[in-house]
Amino acid sequence: MMRQPRAVWAVAFACVIAFMGIGLVDPILKPIADELGASPSQVSLLFTSYMAVMGVAMLVTGVVSSRIGAKRTLLTGLALIIVFSALAGASDTIGAIVGFRAGWGLGNALFIATALSTIVLSSRGSVAQAVILFEAALGLGIATGPILGGQLGSISWRAPFFGVAVLMTVAFVATAVLLPRTPPPARRTALAEPFRALRYPGLLTVALTALFYNMGFFTLLAFTPFPLAMTASQVGWVFFGWGVLLAITSVWTAPALQRRFGTVPVIIGALTLFALDLAMMAVLTDSRATLVVGVILAGAFLGVNNTLITEAVMGSAPVERPVASAAYSFVRFSGGAVAPWLAGRLGEEVSIHAPFWMGAAAVAVSVVVMSVGAKHLRPEAVATHSRAEGELVATGDAG
Repeated sequence: MMRQPRAVWAVAFACVIAFMGIGLVDPILKPIADELGASPSQVSLLFTSYMAVMGVAMLVTGVVSSRIGAKRTLLTGLALIIVFSALAGASDTIGAIVGFRAGWGLGNALFIATALSTIVLSSRGSVAQAVILFEAALGLGIATGPILGGQLGSISWRAPFFGVAVLMTVAFVATAVLLPRTPPPARRTALAEPFRALRYPGLLTVALTALFYNMGFFTLLAFTPFPLAMTASQVGWVFFGWGVLLAITSVWTAPALQRRFGTVPVIIGALTLFALDLAMMAVLTDSRATLVVGVILAGAFLGVNNTLITEAVMGSAPVERPVASAAYSFVRFSGGAVAPWLAGRLGEEVSIHAPFWMGAAAVAVSVVVMSVGAKHLRPEAVATHSRAEGELVATGDAG
């Protein structure tokens, strides 16, 4: 798996930087709020605008890629991230930062939706190994995002945004030089295809499961820095621990558990544990130690779930995998868009415990949805990792 062409490593490096954007702003949420006089719900819109635009943009990534080719789509996405992350760092109002994060989300959608398929097509070895390489890049990016944001954020809340722009420029040059030209595919994807794909009960089940669990996921990301009341550097280290566990469990633990117990039981188990983790944080929100432990533990549950949900999407409907992924991503990112703002409002108007209760309840709903709808999943959606090795194809999913 490690003997890959330089083009694969160039795209994988760009994936690491792209996935940094998910957790990069965690450590600087409170400093931004303090310096710009914004409330938690206003600052949480940095996640909401990012996820909302990314979800909608996922519907058109296949249309774009099928017309201009994978390489041009990747470079367009990278260029947008460079421009909008730099503009966010140069902004002086919370509204401007939120708007530029939306542009960043568009760039991320174009890049991420194309990166996995590019790695699969360009790599040596099995498709499953290519997927693991992609998941490793995802985990490394999510793990390093908070620590980079925390360390740069201790200098200035603007520094992480400029740091991403610089790193993405390096990734842009590496991708442009090392990745061979990729012509558009023979068949062009229609805009309506992702919507039609949601008619299949299996895909709809996985998408709705992800929608509700993402509400818990992004409640954890967007709200926890406020009750933690730590410095940007300290919050960065906490979420670094979360990201490390997420990376380890997504690459190694998830396949092992899947082989031992099966896909659906492990997904339900991981989601149940995540809901209980959020409930513990809701009860003991006043304990900083509990919040730290809760955040780090959540990484383990999310890592397992992300990997297995990604594989379940691949075989959840009799449609092309990029189409299934676009439909799934559109639905699930809706949860990621709503939850940060809603968590901030609940924290301001109800209590500091309420956002975590909301997250726990949403994840509990995802357990019910998967339990009831699992019967609709096709056999290839719940194949064990070893059996799926020869079957998996690129989905463009971001975990």
